[in-house]
Amino acid sequence: MRKQNTNGDIPRYSEKNIPQKIAVFAIIIVIAMAVFSSFYRVSEQENAVVTMFGQIIRTDSAGLYFKVPFIQQVHIVDITTHGTGIGYIVSETGQNIDDDSNSVMITSDFNLLDIDFYLEYKVSDPVAYLYNSNEPEEILKNIALSSIRSTVVNYTVDEAMTTGKGQIQAEVKEDMIKELTEHNIGLQVVNITVQDSEPPTEEIIQAFKAVETAKQGADTAKNNALQYQNEKLPAAEAEADRILQNAEAQKASRIAEAEGQVARFNQMYDQYKLYPLITKKRMFYETMEDVLPSLKVIITDGDTQTLYPLDSFYDVQESTYEVSEGNG
Repeated sequence: MRKQNTNGDIPRYSEKNIPQKIAVFAIIIVIAMAVFSSFYRVSEQENAVVTMFGQIIRTDSAGLYFKVPFIQQVHIVDITTHGTGIGYIVSETGQNIDDDSNSVMITSDFNLLDIDFYLEYKVSDPVAYLYNSNEPEEILKNIALSSIRSTVVNYTVDEAMTTGKGQIQAEVKEDMIKELTEHNIGLQVVNITVQDSEPPTEEIIQAFKAVETAKQGADTAKNNALQYQNEKLPAAEAEADRILQNAEAQKASRIAEAEGQVARFNQMYDQYKLYPLITKKRMFYETMEDVLPSLKVIITDGDTQTLYPLDSFYDVQESTYEVSEGNG
């Protein structure tokens, strides 16, 4: 029972003490959280990467460790062996679903092969796994696909389905180890095995045949084009040479003709300077002969007279003009 004061009233707690009690309670909670967050345990299947202000402080293996609360961060990495399918997908129900886009490959004898692999891997470097790439598992799958394709293409379809499986597995693993070392994503290959290898479905085979038919058609068209080129190109080159030779011949002929005309003009000019009137008349007569080749030109010393020979009224179709030297 609560004690009553002398006046008989029940005493009340002071409201001034409530904020202090809340503050004390909050401090206790923060201290407890700090204490609990200062320690962390790493199992044998894990590694821990400790960072502070974005900088890597250390990497811890199995054990109990201390860290500075609220300042240092711990990133737990699973280092156990994991497995994934290459060429098929494992559904949530545990059933395998074919992934034809990644499982169908071409062999050295130009056949199609549906081949599946099971890849086992684990984290080898927690720091590289966390910080050297955004999706290390996806990069690992791409490297595996690249190595598988570059290896399977060196084997025939019969070898890949029977005696060559072991050799294919060994070569793929060796190539993946080399690629992972170069990429340094913190993962390593534990093992890779061929799960299944068989001819692909009929739809894929038909699609492959259609592609091969298209390639053969393209090769045929290319060969026909080359044959047409080989047939037409020499003739075209010969025609081009003939045209060039004709052009060169016409050029030489025109130049020679021009040079001859220039020489003739120079000679005529020299004569003109010595005998201007005679040269002028001669040029006039020569021009008349060129312009009127069917005319008869009669030159007289007296006055100009026009003669009408009798033969002009019969079979001769020529007109006769008589030109006097006195008239020029």
